[in-house]
Amino acid sequence: MINLLDGLFEFQENCVSFLLDKSSDLNSKQVILVKSPTGSGKTIMLIDFIDKYLDNIDPETCFVWLCPGDGELEEQSKSKMDKFLNNRPTNDINDVLLQGFNQGETTFINWQKVTKKGNKAITDSERSNLFERIADAHRKGITFMVIIDEEHRNNTSKAKDVIDAFSAKNIIRVSATTKEDKLSEWYEINEIDVINSGLITRALYVNEGIEDSISYDIANEHDYLINLADEKRKAIAEEYQRLGKVIRPLVIIQFPNSSDVMIKTVERKLENMGYSYKNGMLAKWLDNDKINIDNITPNDSIPVFLLMKQAISTGWDCPRAKVLVKLRENMSEDFEIQTIGRLRRMPETKHYDNTLLDNCYLYTFDEKYKESVLGGGNAFEVKRVFLKDKCKTFTLTKQTRDLDFDMLGEKETLIKAYKFLQEKYKLSENFNDNKKILEANSFIFGTTLTENVRQGKFIKTADIARNDLGGFLSVNFEVNTHSNGIDLLHSIDMIKREIGMTSQKTKAILKHLFFSKTRSQYKLLKLDNREWYAFMINNRRQLRDDFADLTAQSVRQINMALMPKTSEFRIPLEELYRCDPTDTDVEEILSSAYEKYNSSMVVEGIRSKSERLLENYCEDNENVDWVYKNGDKGLQYFSIVYTTSLQHQQLFYPDYIVKLKNGDVWILETKGGELNGQDKNIDKQVCNKFNAFKEYAEFYNVKWAFVRDKNEKLKYNNTEYSDQLISENWKPLKDLF
Repeated sequence: MINLLDGLFEFQENCVSFLLDKSSDLNSKQVILVKSPTGSGKTIMLIDFIDKYLDNIDPETCFVWLCPGDGELEEQSKSKMDKFLNNRPTNDINDVLLQGFNQGETTFINWQKVTKKGNKAITDSERSNLFERIADAHRKGITFMVIIDEEHRNNTSKAKDVIDAFSAKNIIRVSATTKEDKLSEWYEINEIDVINSGLITRALYVNEGIEDSISYDIANEHDYLINLADEKRKAIAEEYQRLGKVIRPLVIIQFPNSSDVMIKTVERKLENMGYSYKNGMLAKWLDNDKINIDNITPNDSIPVFLLMKQAISTGWDCPRAKVLVKLRENMSEDFEIQTIGRLRRMPETKHYDNTLLDNCYLYTFDEKYKESVLGGGNAFEVKRVFLKDKCKTFTLTKQTRDLDFDMLGEKETLIKAYKFLQEKYKLSENFNDNKKILEANSFIFGTTLTENVRQGKFIKTADIARNDLGGFLSVNFEVNTHSNGIDLLHSIDMIKREIGMTSQKTKAILKHLFFSKTRSQYKLLKLDNREWYAFMINNRRQLRDDFADLTAQSVRQINMALMPKTSEFRIPLEELYRCDPTDTDVEEILSSAYEKYNSSMVVEGIRSKSERLLENYCEDNENVDWVYKNGDKGLQYFSIVYTTSLQHQQLFYPDYIVKLKNGDVWILETKGGELNGQDKNIDKQVCNKFNAFKEYAEFYNVKWAFVRDKNEKLKYNNTEYSDQLISENWKPLKDLF
């Protein structure tokens, strides 16, 4: 019997009863999905389920508990079972590799040890590998029950191979983000029930204390947010003291994954505030850099600030954590709401009827909030398919970029950008007039950075991702050319990716266009240093879109000076395609180049509408021998080189190769069609790709076409590109084959 002083909460008992009912019912579905909010005690519930299942249903079942590797969650879960259910034997991966699986035992396995390439757990070594131990257990008649903790983290083909090997009676998948799947049993724990139990905070306050429409003159946003968090920490600590509680609230500072310089800056900031590694009040938990974390979770632990990166967001439990500061590397980052789960646990698993202590607090300037994963029914699985024999000899000539080819130089690119922006916005040589024109086109000027900051009180964790709850504040910060340097670099990188130049050359072009202290006849604005910083950062998205439009201008494609490299393309012998596991009406697509390619791989969310229509059209067409769906990135796939207006070589991957029974081969590229007269194509480079495709087809004497949809029908074009499908260049696909 589980060793809990007050037993389980009612919502926990209800979940355990559901698991027992479904796992003992021969008519239930194999997979059981449980959506369990962070902090609801899913580990305790699963331990209680194991105990009751072995007591009341089948004492000889072998349980396998699979955990993600981040945070050593399998060790924590095993330790909890040893503590609360010490009469049940537990193992880890090393135990089973040495001794095998045994009846009535629970084995905790770290996913990384069985899915990471080259790991000894799944390769030949002096010990039998995991798959051999599973096979031995099956030969001994052992029945497996598999529990997948944080199930969304390992929905991959390698993970599926391991799970399939167990041939488990039931697979229980548990996560805070699981989505309902009609092919599985489903149970959801109401987050309100967890809140009312006192296990987690009543609500989350976001950016409390930040005022609307205020201009802040601060060194950087990091200092500002950390100061707010420390004020909140001190207030919480004083309130615990007033109630006679020995609880030291913890502030977590979360960094982006590539942030070593930022970490050093924050360490200096905290040391100046009196929090250092030396006095024990500062801790750090990074992959290969851990300081003062050995005893960080107890309520009276010394550290009050913890530095971490995003990797620790799953599988770590510290109920005294009350405040999170999420820092950004750039101004376009999203906040992944799963991180909030680290704050929501109550340190004594009860509320105090005290607003300050019964809630948790987040400080961040992230503008967008999202769930980081899709689990359960909304996640697509992958399946491996194998090439049919008749397709194995097929070849084409594919093109790859000539990495030695130089695109337009810096000056030529500057001239093109100058003329393009001048023409687009009707600019002149009068800088004051140009500023007024650009302001009228929504460009922002000045020396302040404008932020839209989320603020509000959120009861359910997922509520923070909803734009209809809470509010947004407009906060202005005076630009700082030192602390906002990384924001400037990110803005330049956004434009760099469009024009294909280095960051250094892109920055030089932008300075020639807009900065006062560069000598250039191709200048549109004369901004001083701080004005230029703010202009680049505030208008980064609009400038990126402008440069994308510039590179998308139609140009003549392949000539001798731009000839790409070539090699032979063969259809890959095997392929992994995504599929919808919830599709209950699955039919094999016989026209596919691959065996066992089926209709669950041709669904919304995996294929665009024009792709779905084309694959279905080919399947029903008696003239089609086979169809190959090309990949969209990678050396193994068929590619064609096109050039932008700046003569930068890029690759695109035509969607389909179709072989007809008469021997003809068609290479087809699908694009968004037309709906209610509106163009659905979102590819700005469509004309350059079309022209490159046409040149390729003429050079290699192959048949080709672009294909788009309108009114559930497909049209093709291989003459001159036009956005309007009413153009005579777009003809019914049925006229092609």
